Amino acid sequence: MSEILILNGRVVDPASGVDAPRDLLVRDGKVAAVETPGALKHVVAAETIDAAGLVVAPGFVDVHVHLREPGQTYKETIATGTAAAAAGGFTTVVAMPNTVPVNDSVASLEWMLDEARGSVVKLYAMPAATLGSMGAKLTDFVALAKAGAVGFTDDGKPVLEDEVMRAALTAAGRLGLVVSQHAEDTRLTGGCSMNAGPVAFRLGLRGMTIEAEARIVERDIRLLREIEASEGVRARLHVQHVSTARAMDAIRAAKADGLQVTCEVAPHHFTLTEEAIGDYNTNAKMNPPLRAEVDRQAVIAALLDGTVDCIATDHAPHAVHEKEQEFERAPNGITGLETALGLALRVLHKGHGMPVARVMQLMSATPAGIVGLEGRGSLGVGAWGDVVVFDPADAWSFAVNESRSKSRNSPFDGAAMLGRVKATICEGRVVYRG
Repeated sequence: MSEILILNGRVVDPASGVDAPRDLLVRDGKVAAVETPGALKHVVAAETIDAAGLVVAPGFVDVHVHLREPGQTYKETIATGTAAAAAGGFTTVVAMPNTVPVNDSVASLEWMLDEARGSVVKLYAMPAATLGSMGAKLTDFVALAKAGAVGFTDDGKPVLEDEVMRAALTAAGRLGLVVSQHAEDTRLTGGCSMNAGPVAFRLGLRGMTIEAEARIVERDIRLLREIEASEGVRARLHVQHVSTARAMDAIRAAKADGLQVTCEVAPHHFTLTEEAIGDYNTNAKMNPPLRAEVDRQAVIAALLDGTVDCIATDHAPHAVHEKEQEFERAPNGITGLETALGLALRVLHKGHGMPVARVMQLMSATPAGIVGLEGRGSLGVGAWGDVVVFDPADAWSFAVNESRSKSRNSPFDGAAMLGRVKATICEGRVVYRG
């Protein structure tokens, strides 16, 4: 039997309500014991980790990553992207379908999830909600669910037509799965490359309005109400990378009304504003775009008041030559798996007083629950042995050239971080050592 014993650490496990000194035993891939310090001193393990002064938490779960395989392996592969995940403390990631070809069939889903892809951590996937992510005809939700889909999304392309989105929410709801929506009314954002505002005006760029995000969120919430009233189906909507106060207000109100709405925010949206673009810095170009300070503060407020359910990185690697273009031509997206913890602890914990346990909840227990990952996001006995050990007080700077990702498109090169991963354990295997 393989055993890892983690001693003298501060176990922070929101799912079990634990935030105290504990010793942890992982045996044969599962959590075997969580005991008061010294209670496991009789155990002779294959490996012992001294976690004195460190936090021991459930491995992080990211419900929104782009791994670029198949079709764009010059940017990232499943192996390199999940290696970056492990370095960031993530033990579970959910891949988006905008690969080449689009992941919209059982065959493509099974290919992606095959062990031959070399995933370093546990990999799940959300296949496309519509064929080719074209927004017209639904994929085979039943067959995809049987093959392991944990939800459905046309990520990067919103489902614009009301009837198609209604059908997607209803079909997924009957299966107990979530539809994850990229909230952008693309009829309002053609030719736009950043947030609409004074910075866009100064740079001579067309800007995406707040309305473009909010309109889709408000429409999808209306559809949830209609589906429940007409079909009796409790459909589930997950709103990706919310970036505006208006969209957040709509989500907050829907939650208050008892609708099954969850949402995520990305670290870059609670850390940076449109000012980071400076003089056309394409590594600060993403979609949704960096917003004004008022929206950044609204995102932080929603994290603090519980409106936001989870932090997701939207890890979106691109090659150097793709980002080294005119701002309007450069692709959207940044890498994010290795900087998420450092930014969350620096901005939310140190900057705004968010307890470490709440940060862990946003990065482990709640995202695991959104996509129904039983036995993950927790350190309860019998759960998967997915563990991250980190120093919450370690101040350091991110060096993009040291990234495990194939790509280097991050606006955080040289940025201050708080909290460094010392070890990541996935299903009882040490997959990263800091």
